[in-house]
Amino acid sequence: MSDSDTLEDERPRKALVLHPSLKSTMAKANLARAVTADQRRRPEARLAEAVGLAAAIDLDVVRADVVPVASWRPATLIGPGKVEELAAWIEENPVDVVIVDAAVTPVQQRNLEKGLKAKVIDRTGLILEIFGARARTKEGRLQVELAHLNYQRSRLVRSWTHLERQRGGFGFLGGPGESQLEIDRRLIGERIARIKLDLEQVVNTRSLHRRQRQKVPYPVVALVGYTNAGKSTLFNRLTQSEVFAKDLLFATLDPTMRTLRLPSGRNIILSDTVGFISELPTHLVAAFRATLEEVISADLILHVRDLSHPDTEAQAADVQDVLAALGIGDGSSHRRLEAWNKADQLPAEARETLQNQANRQDDVVLISALDGYGCDTLLQRIDAMLDADRVELDVTLDAGDGAAVAWLHRHGEVLQMQEKDGHLTLSVALSQAEAGKWLKRQEGKSV
Repeated sequence: MSDSDTLEDERPRKALVLHPSLKSTMAKANLARAVTADQRRRPEARLAEAVGLAAAIDLDVVRADVVPVASWRPATLIGPGKVEELAAWIEENPVDVVIVDAAVTPVQQRNLEKGLKAKVIDRTGLILEIFGARARTKEGRLQVELAHLNYQRSRLVRSWTHLERQRGGFGFLGGPGESQLEIDRRLIGERIARIKLDLEQVVNTRSLHRRQRQKVPYPVVALVGYTNAGKSTLFNRLTQSEVFAKDLLFATLDPTMRTLRLPSGRNIILSDTVGFISELPTHLVAAFRATLEEVISADLILHVRDLSHPDTEAQAADVQDVLAALGIGDGSSHRRLEAWNKADQLPAEARETLQNQANRQDDVVLISALDGYGCDTLLQRIDAMLDADRVELDVTLDAGDGAAVAWLHRHGEVLQMQEKDGHLTLSVALSQAEAGKWLKRQEGKSV
């Protein structure tokens, strides 16, 4: 390999990023009755996010444009005039990939690649690339591959040179056989089936671990939030860990759990999960369900928000959409607490206003995960919200009933214990569920 080839391989790949946006709100309303992510935020903010996604896999974005369109074109998504204009620019400024920040159909992708004479990927393809680069554990890699194969299967179109019909059987008596397209689809289907079997084992293992954790009754607090909201930074701040955290979209992918001691002395398990994003591909939501089950089974969901971001409300709505897709909608029984993060990046006046707003709400805390502002208050609030489900019981036991004492220590918090005349008197805080188990246990003994 020559030195020039080596330099060519090492150079950053150049990218052109496009965000197609409908010109008028009326046009959007005609296309979709419901409020979509595209309507919740400014096109410029969506473009900036797409550029950030490209940077997350080390692409060198040489140009980024919002492309206004009057209506979506079935053939190319954007208008033919814009395609010609971009093709002329690409001819003079070659790029390695064109990223279209939208859902692009296989036909549209093929036509754009022909028109622009460049590789084209859409928003889903870009996010899959990032997840593929970030996955570290075997589970994470399997989940990404499953999502990628489901996406790839939908892209199998008759546009390749090797899709000729192949003969089957022997000699001239053979049937038509399989086309290469059918072979590819079958092979992808077989690989998907194998991955799903592997992931079923992951789900079973995770369920086993969850049951083991339930025997040691530490409540689980799951961190959720838009990507780059500061979840991993907060996780590191609270648990004194060193999980990879960087000002980068999808900096961390694989879930992490650590034990955390609250001000009351109670231990909890804090779980850091994958960041959410607007229009998160359904392939990914399905593939990562095993991971996200930690959120579903959590005792408390801690929603970390970047209050310094201009589209923080839209980001919060996107997170709610993903939670709703997991069955954790507004009507669910899951308790939630919002951590309004990045207070250090707010002007003094805005910070004071938001602090006053947070003080008036029981389920909101203003914090800075970076410098620790408000984190003590956050821990106290987590303690209080977990206490809301607890009941205190006064229990009298024989001093020799070590099994019962051990059960209470495992399943609750022993607040006070005194021994007198061969008996133990305990004051114990238990969750409603554990209190019910204790009463049934005692009823069983008395029968």
